[in-house]
Amino acid sequence: MNSTIVGVDLAKEVFQVCVVEDGGVSYNVEMSPINFEHWLYTKSPLTIVFETCGASNYWKQKALKYGHNARLISARLVSTVRQNQKNDHNDALAIAQAALLPEVNFVSGKNIEQQQMQSILRLRELSVKHKVATYNQIVALLFEFNIKVTNKKNSLRDVIQSTLEDAENGLSVAFRNAIDRSWKQYQEIIQSIAIYDDCIEKSIQESLECKRLMKLEGVGVINAINLYMLLGCSDEGVFKKGRDAAACIGLTPIQHSTGGKTKLGSIGKHIKNNMLRSQLITGAFAYINHVAKREPRSKKDRWIISLIERRGKKCAAVALANKTVRTAFSMLKNNTEYKVCQL
Repeated sequence: MNSTIVGVDLAKEVFQVCVVEDGGVSYNVEMSPINFEHWLYTKSPLTIVFETCGASNYWKQKALKYGHNARLISARLVSTVRQNQKNDHNDALAIAQAALLPEVNFVSGKNIEQQQMQSILRLRELSVKHKVATYNQIVALLFEFNIKVTNKKNSLRDVIQSTLEDAENGLSVAFRNAIDRSWKQYQEIIQSIAIYDDCIEKSIQESLECKRLMKLEGVGVINAINLYMLLGCSDEGVFKKGRDAAACIGLTPIQHSTGGKTKLGSIGKHIKNNMLRSQLITGAFAYINHVAKREPRSKKDRWIISLIERRGKKCAAVALANKTVRTAFSMLKNNTEYKVCQL
C-alpha cells in the first residue's frame, strides 16, 4: 500500500478528503464532486480509501481509472476507530486511520457489470415481494365477504371474474372497480418480473464468468450472479482463500478459540446476508434431491450420497453449498472452467 493514505467521506453535495502522510495529517478539506474528480486526475497515484456507501463503487471505479489504488472499507470499522464526535472531518480522518490498521480487511467492490446485475436482481426481488403482498391482500379482502380463493392454479383469476360478473352479490360499483384495479396491478407486477427475468438472462449471456459458474451443481441464474458479485473482485485480496468466502456467507461454524482450545458453534446464525446463504443451500438441496433418486455419475455425487447416509440431507446441502463457494472462488481467481470428476 502507498505510504500516503487518503480517506474520503462521501456525501451527495460535498466530500471530505483527508490526506495522511509521514505519520501526520497533511490536510483535511471539503471538496465538491467536480473538484474531487479533478483532484483525482491531477494527483500522482495514491492509496485512496472510501467508506462503503451508495456511491462508493462509482468513485472507486473513477479512482482506479485515474491510476490510483482505490479501496473500500467497512463503515462499522470506521465507526470504531473514529475519535470525538461524528462529523465529516472526523469521519474522513477515521477512514484513513482505519486503513492503516495491520491486516485490515477491505470490502470487496463491484465493477459496473456487477453493479448492473445487482440492480436488476434488486428490482426483481422488490417486484416479487409486491406480487406476494398484492396477492395476499386481494385474497384477504375477498375473504372478508366470504369469497374464498383456493390454491389451485388460476383460482384467483377465476374468483375475481365470477365476482365481478355476479350482479346479485350486493357489491358496490366502487368496490368492483377497486378489485378490478388491484387484479390488473397484480398482472402488471407479474409482467414486470418476466421482463426482469429476461434482463437477467441477457446479462448472464454477456458474462463469461456467470456462464462458467452455472456449471456448478445447484447453481442457477440467481446464484451465479450472486457468487459473481461477491467473489468477482477477489483478486484484490478481500478473500485470501475460498474458506474465508464460505465463512463470510455463513456456511462454516462460528469459532470460539482461547487458550489453545477451539470450540465450534452454530452455522449461519451470525451472518446478516441470510438471503445469499438461503439461496445457495436451496440450490444445493434441489441437486441433492435429484442425486438421491439416481445412481452417482461423478465422484462428487458419490460423496453427496455417502454424506446423506451419514448426516442427512440438510447437512449434505450445507456441505455442498460450502464446497460450491470454494470452487467458485477458485474458478474466478484462476480464470478456469469447472470440470466434473467422472467415475
